[in-house]
Amino acid sequence: MAITDIQAFAHLTAADIETLGKELDSIRRSVETSRGERDARYIRRTIAAQRGLEVAGRAILFGSRNRWAWLGGTALLSVAKIIENMELGHNVSHGQWDWMNDPEIHSTSWEWDMTGTSAQWRRAHNYSHHTYTNVLGKDEDLGFGILRMTRDEAWHPKHLVQPAANLLLAATFEWGIALHDLSIEKQLAGVPATQLLSEPNKDFARKAGRQVVKDFVLYPAITGPAWKSTLKANTTANLVRNLWAYAVIFCGHFPDGAEKFTVEQLDGETQGEWYLRQMLGSANFKAGPVMAFMSGNLCYQIEHHLFPDLPSNRYPEVAVRVRELCDKYDLPYTTGSLGKQYLLAFRTIHKLALPDRFLKRTADDAPETSSERKFAGITLPDALRVDPETGKRFGLRSALHDAKVTLEIKARHEKEVLREAKVALKARARQEKLALREAKRALGERARGERVALRHKLAQRLGSDR
Repeated sequence: MAITDIQAFAHLTAADIETLGKELDSIRRSVETSRGERDARYIRRTIAAQRGLEVAGRAILFGSRNRWAWLGGTALLSVAKIIENMELGHNVSHGQWDWMNDPEIHSTSWEWDMTGTSAQWRRAHNYSHHTYTNVLGKDEDLGFGILRMTRDEAWHPKHLVQPAANLLLAATFEWGIALHDLSIEKQLAGVPATQLLSEPNKDFARKAGRQVVKDFVLYPAITGPAWKSTLKANTTANLVRNLWAYAVIFCGHFPDGAEKFTVEQLDGETQGEWYLRQMLGSANFKAGPVMAFMSGNLCYQIEHHLFPDLPSNRYPEVAVRVRELCDKYDLPYTTGSLGKQYLLAFRTIHKLALPDRFLKRTADDAPETSSERKFAGITLPDALRVDPETGKRFGLRSALHDAKVTLEIKARHEKEVLREAKVALKARARQEKLALREAKRALGERARGERVALRHKLAQRLGSDR
């Protein structure tokens, strides 16, 4: 189940966690003090490239009745929308570039090319999700209100349809996020859900209306005779952007190793514990420079959760230092290929659609969720033990490895016991079958003897009658 004691789970002392927090603070300060023209040039070039791709794509779509023009224009428009959503809209709205004091590239003024408003997303995402990452009952992004992603959430019959709900969410991700953020915005503002003319609803309707008109009326109309093919291109580009954004987000939040926490963990939480919760509650995926750029550098989801307002182009160098800290404190650094991370999340979505009684593993040893209870009854290295020769710490990473080995040994032992029991049952069955055969043979011989005696007796009686 979810983690209730992060210190016990991480196999760290309070002093260790405090030191870890100070080392992460040092990483933050080093990036903040080194921000400068190189970073400003990066974001301005990214904006220029994104706008150039969009203009080129829309220009080509004037000839979109031609198949190749449609494919080219749609591809350029899809890439432009992905960059705007991931590397620009998401990261600018996190305040990553506020230090530049550029009124155009600022979290308070940037409006992204998505259905929901940037302001509602900032309040819902930056506060609810990044403050309470993966805390049950506090982080509204844990399943987005429609998916059961941990056994800590009780199963209900509605969860049976979550595989279909997942596909719908992927295809309409911008709408799912927009409605999700609208709901949180109304909760934060204390606005009743039934109040249709509330300010949050009006803001959402205005933004969503502009997006619908822009993508499905205005731009298709501008291309004149090609309006139908342009409409299809815009729809396709939005779908591609939605699917990509969905995949990136799910790979960073829901594969094995992205842990969940109970609300009790927040009681007296220190800055070091907050950092540690971000590290344990997030997951990366492996990516080269191009894929990293197209993901908004959210392939470095661990680093993003640690430092959500640092420039995204600095995450690769931050990741090197974070991995060094993970090695130092023997903490896991959860990563894998994009395909692997998504398949793990996909498995969890389908597995937890079922009632717990149909699941093979228990809640404490399920691969998608861990807690300090995972180590109960398992022989592990002494907590916080340090090798006197190498100075290597034995912490959570080693504990998880040993727990896995112990569980595998236990599983093999149970399998061997089951095999031996099966062999014993077969031997017993053979003995019982042999005993039954012997009893049957004895009964047959007895029956034959009784028949012979009966015939002999009958013959004697017939002889005496004569």
